[in-house]
Amino acid sequence: MSSEDGMPKQEAQGFSSSSIPPKLDVYIWDMDETLILLNSLLKSSYAEGFNGLKDTQKGVEIGKMWENLILQLCDDYFFYEQIENLNYHTPFLDALAQYDDGRDLSNYDFNQDELGPPHDDGNKRKLAYRHRVIAQKYLQGLHNILDHEMLKLWDELYDKTDEYTDRWLSSARSFLKDCSGENKDLVSSIAFSNVVSNTTNAKHQHINVLVTSGGLIPSLVKCLLFRLDSLITHGNVYSSCVVGKTQCFQWIKERFNRPNVRFCVIGDGWEECQAAEIMRWPFIRIDPRPDKLHRFPGLSLTTVGHYFAVVYGSPNDENGEE
Repeated sequence: MSSEDGMPKQEAQGFSSSSIPPKLDVYIWDMDETLILLNSLLKSSYAEGFNGLKDTQKGVEIGKMWENLILQLCDDYFFYEQIENLNYHTPFLDALAQYDDGRDLSNYDFNQDELGPPHDDGNKRKLAYRHRVIAQKYLQGLHNILDHEMLKLWDELYDKTDEYTDRWLSSARSFLKDCSGENKDLVSSIAFSNVVSNTTNAKHQHINVLVTSGGLIPSLVKCLLFRLDSLITHGNVYSSCVVGKTQCFQWIKERFNRPNVRFCVIGDGWEECQAAEIMRWPFIRIDPRPDKLHRFPGLSLTTVGHYFAVVYGSPNDENGEE
């Protein structure tokens, strides 16, 4: 659900007033040129950083293949063309949940419901239906949506990209998994339930949130294609393309407003850097050049722990993080 000001009602609640909530680290990620490489492949800037050691044209071709696959899935499975024609951009999937009346969509014809302007309650309800289906497909995963031929193409492209980028994709995914901590499933439940029980036994919890300047639907599709969907749930994906990253960060801060919470922003751009500075959160700048440490492979939990310590001080039990 979402409130009138657009903030998702996914509060980290469920702790009794007499209990001390466990520590919670919220990692706020950028998408492009951080968790994945795409624009730098298309523009050849990634290959150029290797001073001739990378085949520039191969990188561009890989980028174009990803671009085509992303657009194909957006249009074929996620209503992208319909929603783009409406020109109504939402920052997260639950933004219009208040307009969803819970109708059974099993036999609903999305091609005949005349979604379009104006942005009145009726069209917002039709858009909310699409958001519900998108969330369901995200939970299903692409292996339950795509045919065998498309799955093979996807797997081959992922492996080809991972090899070309010296394991950037698999390393970023592995690091994202590390950031989730041992209580990944438990932490995810905090973000999606108004009432949470049996969470006080975990001394330290972790959660990954994505805030990207790309559109919401392409960003969700990228999460699926780059195998991030098991680590970043659909309710933790924010698009800042209209509202800006500072607004998204403010929503996230209010959403996880509780004692013992720490935030850390990880990305490559000036906008997330500026927004993190406004929020007074640590910011780790990703740099894909091969001689840099803040890249994949390279970035470590130890490094992230140092950034946390600079802003929040050193916790008593850092062992669960290292």
